Amino acid sequence: MGELRLLAPALVAVQQGGRSLMWFDPPALPCGWTLSALGLDLRQLVIVRARDGLAAQHPARTRLQAPADVLWALEQTLRSGHVGAVLAWLPAHVRLPSLRRLQLAAQAHDGPAFLLCEAAALVRPSVAPLRLALSPAGADTLALRIVKRRGPPSTTALHLELMPTLSAQARARARAQAGRVARQIAGETAAGVVGPAASSAFARISGRTPSRSST
Repeated sequence: MGELRLLAPALVAVQQGGRSLMWFDPPALPCGWTLSALGLDLRQLVIVRARDGLAAQHPARTRLQAPADVLWALEQTLRSGHVGAVLAWLPAHVRLPSLRRLQLAAQAHDGPAFLLCEAAALVRPSVAPLRLALSPAGADTLALRIVKRRGPPSTTALHLELMPTLSAQARARARAQAGRVARQIAGETAAGVVGPAASSAFARISGRTPSRSST
């Protein structure tokens, strides 16, 4: 999707301040080489994964609900004061009381905290002061729509250029494929078929942001 490339400058700034990162349940094990290319220091990164053990026992639950242990560990991490930035990948159906507890913990956390969920989470209420919807918009490009913020609503999507991870030839192929998909979607919409929804929802639950780095 590109959420790590989007957040990389803020995460690098946290590490440059001498503080560590903690990530909870990423959908796949991150590539160390790619993270290093983004400027992240792997020595200051802790990854907590409960998804694998849960899937072995209850495969369906990995998409239906977040393990209680992960939510507890996330809340305790935010309250501890020992971590600079927190990222957590959660399923769409997290109960509102759990989100409220995370919001209260994030308010006491001296650093940014981000929750990343599936697009289905957009239709559910959230206590997060900032909610963003992310979707691919071509090779190394991300479409960002502000779903919720303090102040007047925003209806204009932003297209952000991300740090490239593909070769020039691969980017050309991806752009050509994105053009074909866009034309297909336009044709389906004209015929009365609703196009696909945004593929990811993004919520920031902390009100404190570090200064952006130059990377």
